[in-house]
Amino acid sequence: MRWSRSGTGWNWNCGRRPDGPLAQFGRRDVMTGPIAPDMPSEGRWRENAPLYAIAGMLIIAFAALALFGGNGAQRVDQYGVASKQLAPVSAGSTTPPPLDALPANAEDTSVVWSRLGPEAARERNAAVPLAAIGVGKAAPFAFAGNGVDRERATACLALAALAEAGQGDADQRAVMQVVLNRVRHPAFAKTVCGVVFEGSQRATGCQFSFTCDGSLARTYAPAAMDAARRRAAEALGGYVHAPVGNATHYHADYVWPWWSPQLDKVAVEGPHIFYRWRGFWGTARALAARYRGGEPDPLGLERTAEAIERPELPRPSFTEDGTATRTITAGDGDRPRVVERADAPTAPSSGDPRVHFVLVMREDAPDALVERARTLCQGEGFCQVYGWSESAAIPSALPLSTPARQALRFSFLPARSGSGEAIFFDCQLFPTPSQGRCMPRARP
Repeated sequence: MRWSRSGTGWNWNCGRRPDGPLAQFGRRDVMTGPIAPDMPSEGRWRENAPLYAIAGMLIIAFAALALFGGNGAQRVDQYGVASKQLAPVSAGSTTPPPLDALPANAEDTSVVWSRLGPEAARERNAAVPLAAIGVGKAAPFAFAGNGVDRERATACLALAALAEAGQGDADQRAVMQVVLNRVRHPAFAKTVCGVVFEGSQRATGCQFSFTCDGSLARTYAPAAMDAARRRAAEALGGYVHAPVGNATHYHADYVWPWWSPQLDKVAVEGPHIFYRWRGFWGTARALAARYRGGEPDPLGLERTAEAIERPELPRPSFTEDGTATRTITAGDGDRPRVVERADAPTAPSSGDPRVHFVLVMREDAPDALVERARTLCQGEGFCQVYGWSESAAIPSALPLSTPARQALRFSFLPARSGSGEAIFFDCQLFPTPSQGRCMPRARP
């Protein structure tokens, strides 16, 4: 996607900021001779016409920067979101910006945050065309570590691909390519595990969201992990996933981080959008750092990441993934059973009463919520869907408490026994639903 869920703790070992790429470029001074004092004015004009033309172009360029906003200017797009616009730097520029000034660098503490809701983000992302610069041609990764390094790098690369991209072959290979591109880029850690867990030692700023959103606690089927490890071994052995080339960033299509308009969008692979930095730092020449092994212990990185106290990250909304945050089902005797969100929720069986608690957002389309609820409440058994706009408001049991009823934003009861559907929206959050009714004020 954030490529993510997203991704997607890291120990970004950025080390010393290199000066090498900057030193490769020298200054080119334009040398001009003196003007003869006795030269006629018309001759001086003809002699210096090229200089006057250059000066005129510089004046126009600086005026354009002042008018349209150069470095540090704020631009508000059609979605009402302001973003800082950095002045473009051409690939052949002799003055690349410092690494810590690049958008979405390893020290950024907000890399996985979305500035828009899922539907608006998808619309915004789809409106951005692929950059003409293309993905570039990545070189094969040259592994130079020992056996322990290879085992750790394989484990970290496979885990990142599986957690961030699911089990799709192309999706996993795309994530792996980004990780290995970062290993060779001076802006990121110098090891595979260091790149994968970059930023996870902080409360916010994980470069891959799975290292800080609780996904490290997941377990994966052995067959799925084995397949991911085989792909990781191929990538470490030199396989290049050409569709994403030299990309160093990606996020899921349902998020829109602040940095996406400041990088070049170069590819779309499955649910993820891939980017390169603009200018020198986005070229193949920037991916020149040599891998020398020294992989940190993945288990130690995981323990560090899991020990960090973090602010609660937003969960996917109901329209985004169609699953309930919490489901109350029939249990043993009269005791109900609570089922938390899972990767593969058990399908409801006929006659099994279910009440689903879901997370809704202001950006969710009311019609989409109703369609999701209908899908969740298939079959003849009793079913009810309740929606809240804040994770903290979602209760853990029935009956609903007074605060839970007062915070309710959406309610759906499917048609049963000759009765039609019962659909209610909080019309302050969803002011113009095309179906259903406005929810009455909850009473104690």
